[in-house]
Amino acid sequence: MAEADLKSLPLDALHRRLGARMVGFAGYAMPIQFEGIIAEHVWTRESAGLFDVSHMGQLLVEGDGAGAWLETLAPGDFLALQPHRTRYSLLLTDDGGIIDDLMVTNTGKSYYLVVNGATKAGDIAHMQARLPAGITLTHMEDHALLALQGPQAVTVMGRLALAPAEADQPGFADLKFMAGARFLWNSITLGITRSGYTGEDGYEISVPAASAEALAEALLAHAEVKSIGLGARDSLRLEAGLPLYGHDIDTSVTPIEADLAYAISKRRKTEGGFPGASLILDQLLNGAPRKRVGLSVEGRLPAREGATVWAGERQVGVVTSGGFAPSLNVPIAMAMVETAHAGDGTALEIDVRGKRIGARVVPMPFKQKNYVREGTKA
Repeated sequence: MAEADLKSLPLDALHRRLGARMVGFAGYAMPIQFEGIIAEHVWTRESAGLFDVSHMGQLLVEGDGAGAWLETLAPGDFLALQPHRTRYSLLLTDDGGIIDDLMVTNTGKSYYLVVNGATKAGDIAHMQARLPAGITLTHMEDHALLALQGPQAVTVMGRLALAPAEADQPGFADLKFMAGARFLWNSITLGITRSGYTGEDGYEISVPAASAEALAEALLAHAEVKSIGLGARDSLRLEAGLPLYGHDIDTSVTPIEADLAYAISKRRKTEGGFPGASLILDQLLNGAPRKRVGLSVEGRLPAREGATVWAGERQVGVVTSGGFAPSLNVPIAMAMVETAHAGDGTALEIDVRGKRIGARVVPMPFKQKNYVREGTKA
């Protein structure tokens, strides 16, 4: 898209004041970097990075039977999802392909969904076409979404004097990984979940768009926090082994092929009842023809998306995401490969610009995640 056709984020002016290099992504002008991708990546791993992810879609599903309706679209057990808890799930086609991956939080009164920016229009249309009477779907277009990620995120957030917005919700100090609630900050209501896309501890913060700049500046006032762009967000998620929609997963890929079986809740594996359940449960039991895997790449040359993967003289897959891992100081990649060549330790080759480079299948994540789960100290 031409720059003039790109939408602006609520923090557009702030990004430009901070010297961001802006690019088009998902129809928006977005910051790809501020100081530099590697420096921003390392800062997030060591301190706290502030990401503007307001291009993402924030949706609210309300009404009696909302949880049961969501179960007709995705394989999560939303009926058992406790208030103020968050679950990763997948919006599926009727033949088991992945329309999108998303986060679902039970607010206690409704379900709050975060979907990918590039797919939100299609997601909304898909859901609205299946919306029964008595249930409403609201696109929260008047809200921005910020993510504060890194080991110092909890310290910085703790300084904001966040007050619970409702009497029956957990306090901020009680939020562990995949939990969320609403809090008051300077009389502004924030929806906060302890989650993110970097493999680090951190928070995603839904804030009225009109108040987004004030919140961002309040966070950036802390020495531990710097603005981080899309470039480091991508390298961070790659190290964490997290798939990117439209690259590692799409409607041609099933949850089993994507190595996302954990997104299918235990009850749903038994009962089914979600789109594509027959095929997906058969693949879960008997295996899928291909699988998303992690690859360690020999040498220093990164293997990028689209590079072919070979076993001897036979192509057995394709790289779906790849790049240099600043935390590990080596190139890494994700690839979709034939299941016969997907076992950990399998030696393969990647064709990079006409040159074969050695690679080996390795477990993901490449970099250990640092989530703060129930039963651990914050």
